[in-house]
Amino acid sequence: MPAALALVSAVFVIGFEQMVQSKYGATGIIGLLLLTVGIKAKSPAFSSAGAVLLALMLTGPAL
Repeated sequence: MPAALALVSAVFVIGFEQMVQSKYGATGIIGLLLLTVGIKAKSPAFSSAGAVLLALMLTGPAL
């Protein structure tokens, strides 16, 4: 059962990354990467930079 869970998780992550890349381009992927690396490494600097970059991408057209 753990192998099936890992496969479903991997498919979900790849699908989510493709959705972000198609909507926000390479900058969105970089922001998502920084956020993910910061969370896994428990680094507030990386996770904050990724979160700010994604927030700017989301609110950019509204400003």
